Amino acid sequence: MVFSSPTFLFYFFPLFLLLYYVLPWKNGVLLVASLLFYAWGEPGFVPLLMLSALLNYSMGYAIARWRARGVPLLWLGIAANLAFLIYYKYMAFLCQIARDLLAPFGRQVEIPEIVLPLGISFFTFQGISYLIDVYRNEVNAQQSFWRFAMYKAMFPQLIAGPIVRYKQIAHEVDQRSITNARVVAGFHQFAVGLAQKVLIANTVALPADRLFLVPPGDLSMLGAWIGIACYSIQILYDFAGYSNMAIGIGHMIGFSYPPNFNRPYSSASVTEFWRRWHMSLSSWFRDYLYIPLGGNRVSPLRTYINLAVVFLLCGLWHGAAWTFIIWGGWHGLLLIVERAGLGNALARLPRLVSQAYTLFVVMIGWVFFRANDVPHALHFLKVMFGQGTKGETYPWQSDFQFTAMTALAVGAVLAVWPASNEAERLKTEGINRAAAPGKAGITAISVMTAAGTASVKHALAAAAIILCAASLAAGTYNPFIYFRF
Repeated sequence: MVFSSPTFLFYFFPLFLLLYYVLPWKNGVLLVASLLFYAWGEPGFVPLLMLSALLNYSMGYAIARWRARGVPLLWLGIAANLAFLIYYKYMAFLCQIARDLLAPFGRQVEIPEIVLPLGISFFTFQGISYLIDVYRNEVNAQQSFWRFAMYKAMFPQLIAGPIVRYKQIAHEVDQRSITNARVVAGFHQFAVGLAQKVLIANTVALPADRLFLVPPGDLSMLGAWIGIACYSIQILYDFAGYSNMAIGIGHMIGFSYPPNFNRPYSSASVTEFWRRWHMSLSSWFRDYLYIPLGGNRVSPLRTYINLAVVFLLCGLWHGAAWTFIIWGGWHGLLLIVERAGLGNALARLPRLVSQAYTLFVVMIGWVFFRANDVPHALHFLKVMFGQGTKGETYPWQSDFQFTAMTALAVGAVLAVWPASNEAERLKTEGINRAAAPGKAGITAISVMTAAGTASVKHALAAAAIILCAASLAAGTYNPFIYFRF
């Protein structure tokens, strides 16, 4: 079940909210609903999810109680979390590598057929961050297993993030405030995310998927560029839209999930891009891997090695394939080059030029991210740069029609148009005010402004929901990229 499905929108979510608001056992309602949500797609892996919750709850409790033995317990907990991830996500890939290496010697390695549990990359990283934060004494270990299980299984962020660290919402696990202002703010953000997913991402997904299915040699140069442009917009609004829906649901039920996207295609460098793209993941790698390795406090060479290690692992986190590893390595290389001096050069250029450079190199990376394998990616890139096309080419116009053109144009303009600092500040203040109403600082002007725009926001949110519902009811194409991870 995904947020953009009729089952979720028309049945599961309204019923959940009704029970959540009416019944006094909010943690219990949320836990049961989350397990049902997960079981809808992966009933066989509900025990694995609960086992992960039990493992991290127990290890966190042990680390907090026996501080003198904290280090070995921490490493044991991290190893156990990674063992789950390695087995389910990477065992087949590792066996394939072993098979390729041993094939010249006549040795055969059987490749196991292992089903990837939904969301395992996300809830594994949640567990690791919880243990580290307890060990660092940055958060108290949760005393109730059921409250911790509710945190681990929370359906809004379970399948595709954002990666919500326990310390970010620890106070809300025990007690949270749900106000009308916060529910409305959450509804607005959910509506924005749903529109991003259904009206933009789904619309450009069809030509992107079809053009990447065409053998690259049968594509024209223009067809290849349209394919990667559609995919670049698809992955942004697919993931950012889903994150916005998750954060919006979080507000509606009293949780403050961290932001995950902040207009990444408006970045003027790859360094800035990673401050804006999948922020919960990039900050996770920064806090739990890059900084412990020494970050940028060590020699330049060691800093470059740290960046390379982090982004190779970032690529591997996204998928067990060489294409993802190359994608991560590509971004690591770009960050190293920017740190070595290109970043200063980009800062001196007009922002439009720096932004065009950033978008170009990011799109090159998306080719590897989307391609079926490395040869496919390399051939696709050759076609993008005018090489490798065989005679008559596939008629890309049949897949890229008016609705897709419109969605691509609207999505691109919204993605690359830089927001003013003032607009970003007001947006942030508005969310914070909705999350914590009653705080000082609301001026008469801001009250009048809010009153004047409230009805417009309500109307736009309602219109977005209606349009999306009509689109989904019509059975339009509705894939979800991050289910793969």
